[in-house]
Amino acid sequence: MKCWSIKWLVLALAMMPAAALAILLAILFTDSRIHDAELELRERGQSIAALLGPAAENALLNRDHQSLLALVDSISKRADITLVAIADTEGELLAASGDTTLLKLQNNPKNHNGPGVTVVDHDDMLVFSAPIYQSESVPEYRTSPPINNGKRNPARISIVGWVNVMVTKAHILQRRDQILYGGFIVSLLVLIGAALLAIRAGKLITRAIDRLLGVVREIEHGNLDVQTDTHAGGEIGVLATKIGGMAAALKSAQETMREKVDAATKQLSYQASHDMLTGLINRHEFEIRLEHAVSSAQEHGATHALCFLDLDQFKTVNDSCGHEAGDQLLRQLGHHLKNKIRDRDTLARLGGDEFAFLLSNCCVENAIEVARELLASIQGFRFSWQGKSFVVGCSIGLVPINRRSENVATVLSNADAACYAAKDLGGNRIYVFQVPEDGIGVRPAGTSWVTRINQALENNRFRLVYQPIVPLGNNQSRYYEALLRMVQDNGDEVLPLAFIPAAERYNLMPAIDRWVIERAFADYRRLMDAGLTRGDCMFSINLSGASICDEKLPKFLEYQFSTYQVPPQRICFEITETAAVTNLTQALSVLQQQKRIGCRFMLDDFGSGLSSFTYLKNLPVDGIKIDGAFVKDMVNNGMDAAMVEAINNIGHVMGLSTVAEYVEDQAIMQKLGELKVDYAQGHWVRAPAPLEECFNLGHKERIGFHV
Repeated sequence: MKCWSIKWLVLALAMMPAAALAILLAILFTDSRIHDAELELRERGQSIAALLGPAAENALLNRDHQSLLALVDSISKRADITLVAIADTEGELLAASGDTTLLKLQNNPKNHNGPGVTVVDHDDMLVFSAPIYQSESVPEYRTSPPINNGKRNPARISIVGWVNVMVTKAHILQRRDQILYGGFIVSLLVLIGAALLAIRAGKLITRAIDRLLGVVREIEHGNLDVQTDTHAGGEIGVLATKIGGMAAALKSAQETMREKVDAATKQLSYQASHDMLTGLINRHEFEIRLEHAVSSAQEHGATHALCFLDLDQFKTVNDSCGHEAGDQLLRQLGHHLKNKIRDRDTLARLGGDEFAFLLSNCCVENAIEVARELLASIQGFRFSWQGKSFVVGCSIGLVPINRRSENVATVLSNADAACYAAKDLGGNRIYVFQVPEDGIGVRPAGTSWVTRINQALENNRFRLVYQPIVPLGNNQSRYYEALLRMVQDNGDEVLPLAFIPAAERYNLMPAIDRWVIERAFADYRRLMDAGLTRGDCMFSINLSGASICDEKLPKFLEYQFSTYQVPPQRICFEITETAAVTNLTQALSVLQQQKRIGCRFMLDDFGSGLSSFTYLKNLPVDGIKIDGAFVKDMVNNGMDAAMVEAINNIGHVMGLSTVAEYVEDQAIMQKLGELKVDYAQGHWVRAPAPLEECFNLGHKERIGFHV
């Protein structure tokens, strides 16, 4: 019944008691009627048998067969009587009427127990037997005879014969069948009536439920504007009210969710096309608009211009005042620049401190005028932070967009090259990118270095030189800093300051750092094989910020240590303060991982930022290099000397060794000794030299330091 519908359940529940009641009533009714009919038949048979005996007495005594036959014939004509027989006491049949073959069913007179009529039930027959008495009057002085209807009954003296009356039950059985049939009809009618009532009741119940089910289906298909019959009574009415409330709640929630989805979609659409810091168009959206501009130039001959802008003093603000100040500078400058362009033009922040202007339908001459106005506007812009004021300059690279413009990537590359050409020329200027008639683009210094760096890596045209870092006190450890040089075609060396900015910008520093690490490890292995590495010889290797962020660096270092079998305790990595602060989480991970195997770390150019002491507490370094900007003038500049002293004292309090860079004369060396700085490095101590010259590898003997 678990799978039955409510309609069939109601029908079944209504039919079962009705059927049981109908059957019970039919049984009781039939049994009662049959019992009454059988009782009536018995009474009639007993009455006939009782009356037939006295009526046959005289004829029996006189052996008047004709009278007896007439008597039994008159009796046998009555309904249901199949046999009437009279016999004497000896059992001789004196008269009979009916089916005499049934005489075998008659009662044996010998079994009769006393006066009265006896009844024997033979399945479909009732046999009534009664004695025939010979009666005579009883004298009055003997007894008082019984009174019967005011008359005296004669006294019975002796039995002279027997009367047998056989009555068939056929009529009773026929009536039983009729009664059963009638009971069946009545029961069937009762059941039909009950079924009709149950179906009617089921429809009344299921009709409301069907309506609610239809409402639920509508809700399932997303139609929440449904109406329920809240006037229905009982549980159905409560259920209808609840479903209506649920639909209303779902509709409200759907509308709220739709509003949230719409808002989120708008937000995502905005975030996909805008820079979250400044609210300007981001690089992705800008490239889409630039694509339209290039297409219109190629297909319709339109002329546009792209200005690529890079701030000149942003790093100074960011390093000296922190990232929060840098972000605020970008916000203010973005708002300032947005007010300087036409509505049809596009201003975007491409990333970092780089901005781009797309000047629609603008020739080169007009674009130059716009760029000059932007340059002058930025020169007049002042940024204030915590009581300090900064002047922010910029370099602008301008590229015309016309039929000769190849694609978006080329236009952006040319604009980037023009911007860095402006920076190479001293910054705070505009550089217009020109394409000569031969079609070969003029590549300014910034992008030409990329090719030269890649060629130097491929052709092994880098080399290392080493500069000693000598102790000023009782320290025994001696460091040799590995310094990089690029060798040109003519054999001249190029210092890192010339190509490192381009390498950083074009993400070439990880490759350069790996080359330096592998070559320095190989050189240290040569010293070990030559027996020139004692307990106080250590190599100091610079790591860029990009390398610190490289997740594969630890595996690379592990491989190099395993390949060259260089003791980690003899390697010190130098990281700049800016790189450590900018990538603090990754820097901590690299430092902690390498320090576990024994490597040392030194913080380079310490003191160039105001946040140095704050971050120094969190960086697990072994030493600090005092920024050479303070060291080189410390003899003549009291403030620089105070800075060197303060940094040195803080380092010693924290248990760190201190190194002073840019030691260029004896006076600086002497002053550092007075301040108890631990190490000194500079051209006065010793200039950088190749490994062979620095360690005199040709003679396999160690040289001293000229201090």
